[in-house]
Amino acid sequence: MNFRNIDSLARKIWDYHHVNHQLERSDCIFVLCSHDLRVADYAAKLFLDGFASIIIFSGGIAHQGDLVETPWGKPEAEMFAERAIQLGVPKEKIIIENKAKNCGENVLFTGKILKEKNLDLNSVIAVQKPYMERRTYATMKVHWPHKKVIVTSPSIKFEDYPNKDIPKENVINIMVGDLQRIRIYPQKGFQIFQEIPDDVWRAYQELVRLGYTKQLLRSL
Repeated sequence: MNFRNIDSLARKIWDYHHVNHQLERSDCIFVLCSHDLRVADYAAKLFLDGFASIIIFSGGIAHQGDLVETPWGKPEAEMFAERAIQLGVPKEKIIIENKAKNCGENVLFTGKILKEKNLDLNSVIAVQKPYMERRTYATMKVHWPHKKVIVTSPSIKFEDYPNKDIPKENVINIMVGDLQRIRIYPQKGFQIFQEIPDDVWRAYQELVRLGYTKQLLRSL
């Protein structure tokens, strides 16, 4: 197997998943939590740098056996919040949503909490893993069409992202699965439509042919 070619195909999809939004001060920082605590570190830095006065952590316990399962035994949002507090974020500035298990639930469940707290937020900085920026934006704009949504992630190159806890094979499988969802979810009303360039789709098809299918939806 030509691993250099696999990396080239994966990098093309990695680059597409970035939306390259420009950061600006917003009403809140909305963190879609996961297995990657580097996202918590980056979100805490954004808060401490003054990009918002409220920080929201959303995420429950990952599905058992999933490629992104967490080892913590507690909701992702609670783990992320603990990390942010350790880094200097005041506890009283944090809102926690600890039930969501996917992007749609992140937005819907958080929206319910904001309504209960009578918080009307017009602009949001969403913080995600690098390869989930585009899917996050497309999902949020379905549920919050009138809010200004900026999506950002830790600045990490594809080559540097995998580590002992997040193997490259898992990253590629997840990116392939997310690209499939970007293509089919608009038809289901889960995301807004986004154009997928031909060369990106060809990279997807080749990676599927090579066996990167663990996160693909089987029944469409």
